[in-house]
Amino acid sequence: MLRIDAHQHYWHYHPQRYPWISEQMAVLRQDFGPAELAPLLKCHGFDGALVVQARHCEQETQMLLTQVQQSRGVCGVVGWLDITAPQLAQRLDELRQQPLLRGLRHQVQDEPEPGAWLARSEVRRGMQALQRQGYTYDILVTHRHLAAAAQFAAEHDDYWLVLDHLGKPDIAQGAEHWAQQIKPLAALGHVVCKLSGLITEVLNGQWQTSQLLPFFEAALEAFGPQRLMFGSDWPVCLLAGEYSQVYQLSEQAIASLSPSQQAEIWGGTACRIYGLTESGYGSVSER
Repeated sequence: MLRIDAHQHYWHYHPQRYPWISEQMAVLRQDFGPAELAPLLKCHGFDGALVVQARHCEQETQMLLTQVQQSRGVCGVVGWLDITAPQLAQRLDELRQQPLLRGLRHQVQDEPEPGAWLARSEVRRGMQALQRQGYTYDILVTHRHLAAAAQFAAEHDDYWLVLDHLGKPDIAQGAEHWAQQIKPLAALGHVVCKLSGLITEVLNGQWQTSQLLPFFEAALEAFGPQRLMFGSDWPVCLLAGEYSQVYQLSEQAIASLSPSQQAEIWGGTACRIYGLTESGYGSVSER
């Protein structure tokens, strides 16, 4: 079974294009691309990765598609299009020639009122068009809006929805609190979850393995291996740890699972949900 990092980012850094990268995030204020990621994937035995949008800009989506086409391995793009635009269905038709586009995402967490945004009639219309054409949608919210995300997901069940970063739990409240919050989403069979982004949710990046493992356990209980996938959240993870630390945390968290269950998290779920296949350039791990 193919091994996939299901969540990472590329960007050509410019302060005005990525305003969410603050001055305190100095490590992120540089370019990141396939050349920087490929050695990390190879080192950890991954066949490829899924790159996810980091700005509300179709130009970035086109840039990501171009980069992925020129990269080795199993690749796909979760890009950005204006899901509220009346012409979304037409734009998706035009992008059919881009088979590497596997889904869309909007940084809902950055909206002034994320819950209200998810409930907009224009978003509902866009989601209907998106799901009819067989594209996934990544949900990016924090723990504050998991209830709104569950309502949104219940209304859009024609195709897969993916919860990024476990819904960004409130780590200080503990895993039991998060497990209760996530129940309504986990009860929906078309919702899957990325085991990603946890280390940057700890205040000042001062995380401990023992502090985060209970969240993995709660996620396994809620979703099961077939609805979970590994994501490094590189390079954002560098705010709190190296790629290898993120990998080792997940490796330790799922060590007690059977080989087949681990294989789902390391790539099986991502391949099935996003429809990933090996590119003509071959596997990253075979270079």
